Amino acid sequence: MDAHQLANRIVEWYASNQRDLPWRREGFTPWGQLVAEFMLQQTQVDRVVPKLQEWLQRWPTPADLAADSPAEAIRMWDRLGYPRRALWLHRAAVEITERFGGEVPHDVEHLLTLTGVGDYTARAIAVFAYGLRHPVVDTNTRRVLARAITGLSAAAAPNTVRDLTEMDTLLPLDLHESVQFNAGMMELGAIVCTANKPLCDSCPIADLCAWAAAGFPENAAKARPKQKSFEGSDRQARGMMLALLRERGGASTAQLCSLIAEPAQAERALLSLERDGLIVKTHADEWRLPL
Repeated sequence: MDAHQLANRIVEWYASNQRDLPWRREGFTPWGQLVAEFMLQQTQVDRVVPKLQEWLQRWPTPADLAADSPAEAIRMWDRLGYPRRALWLHRAAVEITERFGGEVPHDVEHLLTLTGVGDYTARAIAVFAYGLRHPVVDTNTRRVLARAITGLSAAAAPNTVRDLTEMDTLLPLDLHESVQFNAGMMELGAIVCTANKPLCDSCPIADLCAWAAAGFPENAAKARPKQKSFEGSDRQARGMMLALLRERGGASTAQLCSLIAEPAQAERALLSLERDGLIVKTHADEWRLPL
């Protein structure tokens, strides 16, 4: 594999084929990048874009969000799913305001100290918000690496050391090109080298791909079981309870549990929301969002 040739192909392809997304536009702020990365975790791009714009209009800086209540963050999150992310983002805004003077830090070590920021998010912000040279590996990138480099039909389970090392060996030395290569690998996995129906005829590195050269074998490790359906799940039950509290401000245990047909599931949902800090109980038998 000619790493230089592969990187050049992807950088050139990305320059002409990238989607027009808010976080790729000139002048987009590091705070906006951080919010986008939180929202993009386990949520489709088309659902994130309008919510991101609403969020940044209301809270254009970390200090703006930090000055508001966690309850408002949860309300604004609405139905994006996995609402703990809203709580983590609020905590991160407070940390940025109190410890970093209201500016999103640029180095990975400091970014990793923020609530809700892991290896991927820290490097994504350092690279895409500040133009620094680090390998960035998400699900889409891992799939491209698995197919093009190792000849597997799908990526193995995530392994931070392995994944970052593999990506780093391909990363151009030039700062600008390294940023574009990181973004291009992610974009290639998102719109061409997709999980179920890869568009190999449109791939800029098809002739360099180890999986294609091997004849597209189904040789990956057995995939993890698919996530259970949302319909009827504890996640849905939690969402229904949060929706009522967003609307009313407060509700009793009986009111919240009446939303769920199965009493055991209602109790699980209520207790898990409290455990995650998404709801709090008042002195009376009433629940509300955290202040």
